Amino acid sequence: MKLEITVSEAKELIKGIQERPENFFEMIRADVKESVGRYLTEIMNIELSDFLGRQPYERKEGTVNYRNGSYGREYTLKGIGKVQTKVPRDRNGEFQTQVIPRSKQYEDIIRKELSIMFLGGVSTRTLSMMSTRLIGRKISHTEVSKASGDLVQAVEAWRMRDLSNEKIKYIFVDGVIFSMRVQGSIEKVPVLVAIGVTGTNHKTVLGLQSGDKESATSWREFFKDLKKRGLDGNGVLLGIMDGLPGLEKVFKEEFPKSKIQRCQVHVARNVLAKVPKKVKSEVADDLRSIFYASSETKAMTFFNDFKNKWDTTIPSAVKSLSNCINSTLTFFNFPEEEWISLRTTNIIERLNKEFKRRTKSMEILAGEQSCYTLLAFICLKMEFHWRSTPVGKVHRNLPFFKNMAD
Repeated sequence: MKLEITVSEAKELIKGIQERPENFFEMIRADVKESVGRYLTEIMNIELSDFLGRQPYERKEGTVNYRNGSYGREYTLKGIGKVQTKVPRDRNGEFQTQVIPRSKQYEDIIRKELSIMFLGGVSTRTLSMMSTRLIGRKISHTEVSKASGDLVQAVEAWRMRDLSNEKIKYIFVDGVIFSMRVQGSIEKVPVLVAIGVTGTNHKTVLGLQSGDKESATSWREFFKDLKKRGLDGNGVLLGIMDGLPGLEKVFKEEFPKSKIQRCQVHVARNVLAKVPKKVKSEVADDLRSIFYASSETKAMTFFNDFKNKWDTTIPSAVKSLSNCINSTLTFFNFPEEEWISLRTTNIIERLNKEFKRRTKSMEILAGEQSCYTLLAFICLKMEFHWRSTPVGKVHRNLPFFKNMAD
């Protein structure tokens, strides 16, 4: 087809583009959508001809099935938007086009990208509001949730993966609490988390599992599940944790060759909570001297000095430190270049902080499986980042005592 246009029409067109360029591009998009709709319709007509074994109006002996008109259908394509098509029908109702999948209103790549945006931090309702501008069709927040639900199988495969090839020497453990919908009511549900450190000092998330973080029984079952998945319990040399009730005992029972490292940040907080404001800063300085000593011998010397200095003034604080001083200094038994990473649970606290950041916009999680899907995605992102930050090879800055006295 040859397009002819006069000079005056061309001038008017150019003037219109200069005044309202968005209208010109909108016209182009509308024309593209119409052309794509016609193209898809033609392809489906060819598909029906192949199914029937003859062209339109062609007669064939023994034929019992015929064309039977068409029905309109909308379908959304990435980069194009919503297009109008006409799906041909046969009289017997046997034909099913493969061009536009049955019961689907948009192509799979849109569903996948919606899932990635949702997991990356965009809420379902925000995605629903944005969808018209993004893909040319409004998608309900229920559809977004359903799209992300397709990832469940992959998430479960990762969460329950075989650990027999993971040579784990250290394990960081902690729990994080989420507001979750359980049988129609909103409950506070803890999720137990374990991060392993391999023989090459790389970090990996070993497990995520719902359970009471204050319960020794929940932790025992969590550790047993890790071993059922192939984790070598005899290869674990150290567990880094805060002072959750019964956790230390259970960990040593399940990993008999391991030692316990109490998080120095949690220990310091517990001690300083028992110290009057007047002497907090001085006590924090003394704690720093103990925890950052160059050797275990010097650390114990500073600890004895601490007891002699403060036992009369703040006996409860001294007792709090005395009860856990040995497990707080366990890191001295391991390579010096790893001390910075083994002193605290900062590694797993950072992961938990990312969990909270991602779920803050949601306020309430739809359920346990929805929680696992989100957390698994975050874990995989963090593991990608951890490739460049192995344990023991980080900058030697120790900021967590800097403002402790405040």
